[in-house]
Amino acid sequence: MIKLDIHKKLQGSNGDMNLDIKLDIQENSFVALSGKSGSGKTTLLRVLAGLEKAEGSLKVADKIWLDSKKSLVPQERDIGFVFQDYALFPNMSVQDNLLFVNKNKKLATHLLELTELTELTKRLPNTLSGGQQQRVALCRAFMREPKLLLMDEPLSALDPFMRAKLQNDILKLHNEFKTTTIMISHDPSEIYKLASRVIVLENGKVIQDGDVKEILLKTNGSQKFSLRGEIIDIIKADIIFVAIVAIGQQIVEVVLDENEASNFKVAQIVNVSTKAFAPSLSSI
Repeated sequence: MIKLDIHKKLQGSNGDMNLDIKLDIQENSFVALSGKSGSGKTTLLRVLAGLEKAEGSLKVADKIWLDSKKSLVPQERDIGFVFQDYALFPNMSVQDNLLFVNKNKKLATHLLELTELTELTKRLPNTLSGGQQQRVALCRAFMREPKLLLMDEPLSALDPFMRAKLQNDILKLHNEFKTTTIMISHDPSEIYKLASRVIVLENGKVIQDGDVKEILLKTNGSQKFSLRGEIIDIIKADIIFVAIVAIGQQIVEVVLDENEASNFKVAQIVNVSTKAFAPSLSSI
């Protein structure tokens, strides 16, 4: 069990704010942290890692990492951290990047086999693709066999195919090593696939906390499904209006009458829902 009660003054997207987070996180669980930029997500991860100071308490299993008397440095915390920018040593081979953390060659070999990197063992990071570098960074984080794995949007720079591949690798390693994982992500499909719990932050506070399906699958009454998107244009066509809505990487058109159109504006975040509709799937 991870028990944290963290307080820290910081600057958010709307000016000064207080990070006030009190949570209990079950051992071996996979938690997704979400919320707008500047809501405190990365700061919370850095406080957990010991990279930033904060007031309050943090207890992992039966060990105190932070209280009023002490704060363990990162090296004393049983963590693995995966960043957006890989942070690999450029002059070290793939294998040496792993062995720098832990000289356990058997573990390094096993991790490289699990992530299909065995043939790249002697390569330098700058000869690898972004997806391959992130897999190396993921393996390096597991070389410490951490109790707590922290990931700050580790897949945001990857293309959809490689992102799906890395998601599988993350889940595979999480399950095998039985780590507790906390990952920042803004991608609903990624959160749904990987996490069992979603915590949404806003202005340094928890505004939603619950089961992935409860948080992400938002429908009301007789609605069959509901998707969140952003209005990027509203066009008048004869006697009707058409709202152009971006949902993820897709663009959809929604027909509105004049009264409905007057209630919306460009750049507004909306839910696109439907009732009398039977969606179907087809191969691409």
